[in-house]
Amino acid sequence: MTQNHSSGDSGLQESFLSHLFELRDRIIKSAIAIIIVFVSLVYWAPDIFHLFSQPLLQALPSGGKMIVTDVTGSFFVPMKVTMLVAFLIALPVVMYQLWAFIAPGLYQHERKLILPLVVSSYSLFLFGMAFAYFLVFPTVFHFMASYNAPLGAEMSTDIDKYLGFAMNTFLAFGLTFEVPVVVVILVRMGMVTLAKLKEIRPYVIVGAFVVAAIVTPPDVLSQLMLAVPMSLLYELGLLVARFYEPKPAQDDASASDADPQATA
Repeated sequence: MTQNHSSGDSGLQESFLSHLFELRDRIIKSAIAIIIVFVSLVYWAPDIFHLFSQPLLQALPSGGKMIVTDVTGSFFVPMKVTMLVAFLIALPVVMYQLWAFIAPGLYQHERKLILPLVVSSYSLFLFGMAFAYFLVFPTVFHFMASYNAPLGAEMSTDIDKYLGFAMNTFLAFGLTFEVPVVVVILVRMGMVTLAKLKEIRPYVIVGAFVVAAIVTPPDVLSQLMLAVPMSLLYELGLLVARFYEPKPAQDDASASDADPQATA
């Protein structure tokens, strides 16, 4: 009896260690992919930063420019931007490694759902960043620059502060555009019914404006540019979730898969 118990614990420990080693290997592969892309792009780091800063540069008045207040800022800020671009380019590889790690523990119907969710998540995050870069940044920067003329103030922004602002905005809009994916997952996993999500629609809209007020600059325009897309994307999630809402037959089949003894 003791030997069986010891062998069971030993097998469980070996299984845990094998999963841990596999996770380590996949993290290393993901890191290598990011580093390879980064090294391939690092020569063009100044050009990448120049493209990254175009929305602000175009909003500056004639003679306006960006400044560097940190001794190492002119080197590290373009490197950080290039690393961000490298991560976005290598993100499909990172997602594949994550999928390959968790796939063996999923049921067949769950595996079929993961690939569309991964692709849509990646695409929507990029769309969110593009929305911020091409629409939100020019609008907000021109709006802010218009306040400097009456004051007689000259607008000059430190590149490190611009990087921080841009990163926070990219993250906010990238995550905002993931709302349809979150809605579909909640409905598909049976955590919330579609009818309940429709019922709480007014609270979601209010919450969208609260979130926008927290994560965006303190002007109404940028808050609207985050809250309105978030509300529309919630509606899109409700529309798409109709096709993924589990049917009673699917629920019974999932329960049978999850509990093999129930069919015995």
